[in-house]
Amino acid sequence: MIEFLSYLGIGALSGLLAGLFGVGGGVIMVPALILVFGHLDLGGVWTPHLAVGTSLATIIGTGAASTLAHHRRDGVRWDIVILLAPGIVIGAWMGAALVGWIPEVWLKRLFAAFLAFVGVRLLSTQDLAGSIGRLPGRGGLALVGGGIGMLSALVGIGGGTLTVPFLSHRGLDLRRAVGTSAACGLPIALAGTLGFVLAGWGRLGLPTLSTGFVYWPAVLAMLMASMPTAPVGARLAHALPVRWLKRLFGALLLLIAARLAFGG
Repeated sequence: MIEFLSYLGIGALSGLLAGLFGVGGGVIMVPALILVFGHLDLGGVWTPHLAVGTSLATIIGTGAASTLAHHRRDGVRWDIVILLAPGIVIGAWMGAALVGWIPEVWLKRLFAAFLAFVGVRLLSTQDLAGSIGRLPGRGGLALVGGGIGMLSALVGIGGGTLTVPFLSHRGLDLRRAVGTSAACGLPIALAGTLGFVLAGWGRLGLPTLSTGFVYWPAVLAMLMASMPTAPVGARLAHALPVRWLKRLFGALLLLIAARLAFGG
């Protein structure tokens, strides 16, 4: 029961953040699952890999709920999503293929460094909505999508922590950047989940109810909580000023990064 309630809490918070910030929720799910799986001794040396794969599978449902909520408010630029998607899928497959070769401690450190970078960006006084130019062309967007997809698959996120700043700096309205980012998270999650299933196939020490690096009891429990809360976050994103929430979120990411980097 404690395990089930832990997954529900993680799912509810990640769903809310997914709708509010256009992220997949992996920034919450991955470190939280690493702690829960470690406490339950699930996965052994593959605990971080299992957390990342499980996070990506959950993001499929969470991201779909968030995308639909933003789409209903005309908050998704589907033309941009279509141009970013091919690179995102290829990059996510490459990231998933690499993850099986990365030792546990380095995967933890990679995610901690990534969270610290994002946290500092969110806490900075820089105006994320400021434009520095137009969006690149088709080829440029494909390359950007590839980079976003690879890093996102490696650390188990939907890519919003990279996509939102990129789009807003290129002149897109912040709320539309959030909605477009949510839609971009779907191909990342789909491609990444498939890649993590294949990368973990036949690995010794994984729990019996997992397929590769995806642990299905956690996926189902987190979806039960995250899919209802994602539309709530999307409504807040379109109704509230989010600058102070970004600062709080940035501080939370820094605390999580410190716990992963220096904790046991």
